[in-house]
Amino acid sequence: MPAKILVVDDDRQILTLVKKFLSASGLTPLICDDGSQALLLVRDSRPDLILCDAVMPGLGGNALCRHIKREADTRSIPVILMSGQRVDDKDVLQGFEGGADDYVLKPFSLPVLLARIQAVLRRYSTASQDGDRLRKCGVELDASGRTVKVGKAPVSLTRKEFDLLAVLLEKSGKVLSVPYLLETVWGYDPADYNDPGTVEVHVYHLRKKLGAALAKRIINLPGLGYKFDDSPSAA
Repeated sequence: MPAKILVVDDDRQILTLVKKFLSASGLTPLICDDGSQALLLVRDSRPDLILCDAVMPGLGGNALCRHIKREADTRSIPVILMSGQRVDDKDVLQGFEGGADDYVLKPFSLPVLLARIQAVLRRYSTASQDGDRLRKCGVELDASGRTVKVGKAPVSLTRKEFDLLAVLLEKSGKVLSVPYLLETVWGYDPADYNDPGTVEVHVYHLRKKLGAALAKRIINLPGLGYKFDDSPSAA
């Protein structure tokens, strides 16, 4: 069944454009131009993902996201916030602190927007297959709470380190190419951005935070990509 995407924006032109594109991409878009009405729609129709403008009259996207993430019945619905090009870092941080899963700036490329939507949906789909938790080789990753433990000790990760680890654990044993990781974790279109340094730096920090035993399980295969080795021989 196609994923149901609720698009919330007070700009009707954007609503029409995004709705048409998402429909053509095989998704099922719902549109709404009011934050308060959107909150009712979320409770009623339970979309698979919400794409919402951060700043709107009345209930804006940041506040809507906080409402959604506070309620037990809706907190597992991913939210991507959209905002104008001139946005302060503090506004982006406010969105993430309120529980947003990603942030995109207008004007945006529709194919890149789709890649980000698909990346977030994949992460949530992976988590739901194991009751919102992934467990591998002493690592426990809680997708809903966005927490990671090694043994019983919590590990503090950035958002992208967390997302990168989630993909590596989900696909453990498989080699994941740099373009695949850039698209899945960062939402980049590989045709526009394909810098291996982005992945390399995040892998470096991830290894340091997870500790030596787990660090050696994250393997770099030059020219091919990265994989999480969950075999007993890697212990």
